Amino acid sequence: MDALSSFIGLSYIVAASLFIIGLKSMSSPATARRGNLIGAIGMFIAIVVTLLDRQIVSFSWIIIGIIIGSIIGALSARLVKMTAMPEMVGIFNGFGGGASALVAIAEFVSLTSKAALPMDTAITTIIGVIIGGITFSGSMLAFMKLKGMVSGSPITFPLQKVVSALVFLGAVVLGVIITGWKPDPLLFYIIVGLSLIYGVLFVIPIGGADMPVVISLLNSFSGLAACAAGFVVKNNVLIIAGSLVGSAGLILTQIMCKAMNRSLTNVLFSAFGTGDMAAGSTSTTGDKTVKSVDAEEAAMIMGYAQSVIIVPGYGMAAAQAQHAVRELSELLQSRGVEVKFAIHPVAGRMPGHMNVLLAEANVPYTLLHDMDDINPEFPHTDVALVIGANDVVNPVARHDQGSPIYGMPILDVDKAHHVIIIKRSLNPGFAGIDNELFYDPKTMMFFGSAKDKVQELVAEIKKL
Repeated sequence: MDALSSFIGLSYIVAASLFIIGLKSMSSPATARRGNLIGAIGMFIAIVVTLLDRQIVSFSWIIIGIIIGSIIGALSARLVKMTAMPEMVGIFNGFGGGASALVAIAEFVSLTSKAALPMDTAITTIIGVIIGGITFSGSMLAFMKLKGMVSGSPITFPLQKVVSALVFLGAVVLGVIITGWKPDPLLFYIIVGLSLIYGVLFVIPIGGADMPVVISLLNSFSGLAACAAGFVVKNNVLIIAGSLVGSAGLILTQIMCKAMNRSLTNVLFSAFGTGDMAAGSTSTTGDKTVKSVDAEEAAMIMGYAQSVIIVPGYGMAAAQAQHAVRELSELLQSRGVEVKFAIHPVAGRMPGHMNVLLAEANVPYTLLHDMDDINPEFPHTDVALVIGANDVVNPVARHDQGSPIYGMPILDVDKAHHVIIIKRSLNPGFAGIDNELFYDPKTMMFFGSAKDKVQELVAEIKKL
């Protein structure tokens, strides 16, 4: 047993080290795939060693669970489109939180049926079930918002904040009662129900514009829930993995908030953004003039330019235009045009959404530039091609103090010599406000689906 214990301890250290190395590697698009593989190897080691550590006599159900989970995971990885990655991340966050909550519930039932509930176990169990329940129901609702099954608009009702606070406070108070006085199963299941209700109340007032922040915060919650589950079952590697995910998620959430120049409390409680872009609903232009361009003229402007910066947004993702965009960039480079991609931290519907899509289309990592690096280059750029981006290029963020996006750092697209915007219509973005860039004299609107219009550009440039 001593040799086995030493082997298990050493294996946990190796697994934890692989988690850290993998997480570090995922901080860069160039090494993200390798980081994902390293993390997966670490998790495989952790699972195998945990089974040895627990000395399970019958592995039948464990093997069945591994087979089912592996099949679902493999099919998800192969069949889920890259454009559906936000939804997949959302639902996986929910599964993580739900699994942690189930561990806490099972441990509570097991311990209370045999003996008194120890204080330390009671505390970690209550924390695990509250965070896990919130993560599960909140992530499921976020998934439905992203999938369009529920409106992406903020959903509010009178005294909503008061009701949410009372629900959360009720779960905490009952948790204190169970921990300090009476480990009543009925009170425990009420806590489970309140946690699930609070997860829904937590997400419904958050609009589509803030989905990247919500996803990263829920990811952090899933890690914290796993960490609590690790304390419940006294598993060191689960504690370490949960802590890493929780802290990384919080850091990423803070980065997302900084990119929007908003506090986390403002994101969670301001009900910002419509979240919906209904077909046919256009903003009022008044006396503003919009200049349109056709494929031939746009191709001539880009084909004879010296430098082009491509700004991808959610419209590119929705149209699955990333492969056409890669073809366009390669064609322009073959003509001697310098091409770069400008990536805003909150472009799309999850952190790193644009990086994921462009990596899937094999766009070289060296062409991808973040906002701080690329912004000084716009004044010296011949053409900025915006593909489906909206709020992250809206100049009102700089000067209109009455705008909900005022102060949010944006890509300085309006400073380029020429701006071409591919968009289906003049509909507002997730923030629900008009885009001043559309009416700039140097801006040309190229209306239509991103994929179709980029393909038209490619065809016309080939004729030059």
